[in-house]
Amino acid sequence: MNLKDLKKDIIEDGVVDAAEVAQMKTILLEDGVIDREEADFLFDVNDAVSGNDNAPEWADFFVESIIAHVLDDPNSPGELDDEETAWLRSKLLADGQIDAVEQKLLAALSAKTDLPEDLATLL
Repeated sequence: MNLKDLKKDIIEDGVVDAAEVAQMKTILLEDGVIDREEADFLFDVNDAVSGNDNAPEWADFFVESIIAHVLDDPNSPGELDDEETAWLRSKLLADGQIDAVEQKLLAALSAKTDLPEDLATLL
């Protein structure tokens, strides 16, 4: 299964189950890097299933993957640069709310690096 089909299946039923998290891990971590397209995919899925009865693995995988995307990059390892901050803020606010999974992401990021004011105000 590819990401497009997986995203369609998840959005159709509105829930991420444990098997879908396992599929995402297999597909997204195949090359060992979460790139921007994959990070966008994760935010799209999260927006579609926000507040639903998702598998607990979903929140953990989402948070770990987005943190890896923004902090394990070669341009600004271990910190959020201006471009990453702007991208993250736009993704967090895209659906007009900061849900519990996104709050968990912000808290985890805050524990790993100094959050720019643009993001700290969202906590």
